[in-house]
Amino acid sequence: MGEEAYLRNATRWHRLTENNLDTVRAVLGPRALLTVWPDLTPDVDAAFAALPEDESVDFVWEAPNGKIPHEAVDETDHQQLTILVAGARAACPLPWPSTNATRCSTLLCLTATACCAPGGDLFSVSRLRDR
Repeated sequence: MGEEAYLRNATRWHRLTENNLDTVRAVLGPRALLTVWPDLTPDVDAAFAALPEDESVDFVWEAPNGKIPHEAVDETDHQQLTILVAGARAACPLPWPSTNATRCSTLLCLTATACCAPGGDLFSVSRLRDR
């Protein structure tokens, strides 16, 4: 799963699979920062069970239409979240605010075919499959 930061404080989420990397890359904004997270789980009930009772999370899910919405929630929002997420294909609670420990990688996408990793490693979009 990838979180695209394309403008200050604006994000879009993308479900990343081996088969859709080129498609996702084509819609990323110029010089977008892409943070790669662990994938959503198809067991939405397990994702709900993983919601902490004493801290906020960013709950991300794949809606029936394929869009990837997210909502920052705490323990007072769990009931309303079940309504928002009804029919979800997959979901995942992420720490909020995010921490480096839970991210897989952060990439700066320079062009339609090239990204740069934090160490300055420049690689083609096709190498995203190997990361």
